[in-house]
Amino acid sequence: MKFLGIILIIVGTVMFLITGITYTTEETIIDAGPLKIITDKENDLNWPPYAGGIAIVAGFVLMAVGKKK
Repeated sequence: MKFLGIILIIVGTVMFLITGITYTTEETIIDAGPLKIITDKENDLNWPPYAGGIAIVAGFVLMAVGKKK
């Protein structure tokens, strides 16, 4: 429980500081025989800052429960 609490605190802190990531994918626009047109598309993966706060609080709760045993 204590180890999971530490992991949640670390992940929650990172989620709180970095509220999203951007990644690029390739998409085929036209694929007609020898003619192929490919473009890059930027995608965003965002999460709310309070999700990191919830993970931090849950980590501290797990650490507190782990100390009682």
